[in-house]
Amino acid sequence: MKRILAWLLVLACSTYLLATAWLYHSQRSLLYFPRPLLVNPAADSFDIESQGIKRHGWIINPGQPRALLYLGGSGESVEQEETFFRQTLPGVSVYLIPYRGYSGNPGSPTEAALFADALHDFDYVAARHKLVDVMGRSLGTGVAVYVAVHRKVDRLVLTTPYDSIVNLAQEQYPEFPVRLLMKDKFESWRRAPLIATSTLILIASDDQVVPRANTDNLISHLKVPPRVVVIDHAAHNTIIAKAEYADAIRAFVGEAQ
Repeated sequence: MKRILAWLLVLACSTYLLATAWLYHSQRSLLYFPRPLLVNPAADSFDIESQGIKRHGWIINPGQPRALLYLGGSGESVEQEETFFRQTLPGVSVYLIPYRGYSGNPGSPTEAALFADALHDFDYVAARHKLVDVMGRSLGTGVAVYVAVHRKVDRLVLTTPYDSIVNLAQEQYPEFPVRLLMKDKFESWRRAPLIATSTLILIASDDQVVPRANTDNLISHLKVPPRVVVIDHAAHNTIIAKAEYADAIRAFVGEAQ
């Protein structure tokens, strides 16, 4: 009996270690979901290069004094947001620049790479416009927060934001030492106290991806009280289809013009 129990213990430990190793080596494939270019927007296109990687992007409503840099979610193809921004913010030049590895762009996404690219993208936009807003959705909120800390962002919009990716992962995999395993942590809550710009936070009432507690934790670390809008009867991936979502963005960005 003791021999059987010992064997079962060894088997359990081995299984756990193998699962932990798989989680460690697969973590980026569980975080980033790049897809090929899905549509070719009817918009002005351009190329932008950072760290030796050339990416393509598009400008919606070009030539406006105010611009908005949009940073998408982990599985989002930002080129699909052309119609939304053209209709929602006609007086704002909106820049849609897919992450490296996304929408046909070369390279592989990592936290450090996305941060570096976003700063470079912001500088590119800021050189062409008097005022620049930054908007992030889901994964992109962590990138947007980083930009808002390191650049002079006029207004910041965060859709379904989290406090940190590592917190979300730890809650999803409580049996594993995720905090020790994670390479890309996106710890927005640590940077939140340094944000000095006006911020709009959009929350999906029925979000099953980012629990409300994680969003509230991020909000609690902001020194400048944000404007918080909860979109009723909206889930993490359906919030963008709600009229209240577009109305909130239009009102927040529009009032600054």
